[in-house]
Amino acid sequence: MWLLAVAVVLHFLWGTFHKYAAQDPNAYGMFWSRRAWLWTHLAGGTLTALLGPWQFITRLRNAYPSAHRWTGRVYLSAMLVACVGAAGLIATTPGGFALQAAFAATALAWLCTALPGYIAIRAGRTQDHRRWMLRNYIVTLAPMVFRLSIQVPGMMTLAHPAVLIPTLLWLSWAAPLLVYELMSAIARWVRRAPTPQAELA
Repeated sequence: MWLLAVAVVLHFLWGTFHKYAAQDPNAYGMFWSRRAWLWTHLAGGTLTALLGPWQFITRLRNAYPSAHRWTGRVYLSAMLVACVGAAGLIATTPGGFALQAAFAATALAWLCTALPGYIAIRAGRTQDHRRWMLRNYIVTLAPMVFRLSIQVPGMMTLAHPAVLIPTLLWLSWAAPLLVYELMSAIARWVRRAPTPQAELA
């Protein structure tokens, strides 16, 4: 599963960096005058997207605990750098309040899933830490989910872009988080359900 996540991330990053590498105003569109903020966001976001999957591989985590801790520190630092870039983009976007709110909600969800994860590991609650950081990485993947969603045939004809784009930005992290929470709840229910042997005892 995590190798698939890496493949999706690499595909997304290749397309993104290929698009913006030429320093062409036409390629940047509305980001041209704000490309410093864009590259700040991309730099931090790239590190988090690439480092995240390896943190969840149990064998690596157990074999190299020190590397896991330092990678986690770099991950969180890169996330903060990306959030600085996001704040600059949000403050200067010409797209209107709906677009600003959608971008801001994504950044806030990123921070609000990272902070409990950091607090949990500082308190020694490793399982809570893992669950929160998994939520955080789900939010990290939101740009990839958004990019895939707008490429679905017919998607962009469902509503006016001023409505559809902010909606998809919200759904790109909220929907995967909801799926994760539902799956976690089902898994907890299955674990707690009495077995036939227990009922006969």
